[in-house]
Amino acid sequence: MNTFVIANPKKCIGCKACEIACAVAHIDKSVVTANKDEIPFSPRVNLIRADIVTTPIQCRQCEDAPCANVCPVSGIIHQDDKIIIKTEQCIGCKTCILACPIGAMNMVHDEATLKKESKLSDTTNLEPMVAIKCDLCVGREGGPACVEICPAEAFILVEQKDINEISKNKRKASTLRTV
Repeated sequence: MNTFVIANPKKCIGCKACEIACAVAHIDKSVVTANKDEIPFSPRVNLIRADIVTTPIQCRQCEDAPCANVCPVSGIIHQDDKIIIKTEQCIGCKTCILACPIGAMNMVHDEATLKKESKLSDTTNLEPMVAIKCDLCVGREGGPACVEICPAEAFILVEQKDINEISKNKRKASTLRTV
């Protein structure tokens, strides 16, 4: 069972603190000392607004990972209870975007990719891009930045023990309703 982050749209206030925290968590340089033009804003969580509801959308770390199954270069892998994109292998074909059932994949210009020779740029005139998605802030000491920063506590990190407890409570509630 993969660990994942889920958001409660009933709690989300649409402040975008999660997007900012996510983007900052994935920047290699100090935000304070970097030139604003050097800092890419590439959050792995996106807020979608519809009428009166704002819903954060991010990768659910699917067990069967449709994005990984369709990647022609095996650039999306299952590692340590999460689905990880190996950006150095990504050719920017966008098949993962088409396969993702919740729309959690995005394409970005990646400095590291732009500096090296891209397999895709040899055959096309397209500017190289790579896929990104929630990686649960892998390597970040405090865990996912969105969970830590959300002022409305709309995000929760879900682990196997949480799923088991939720399932148990739902079965119990269902049983009580039928009695």
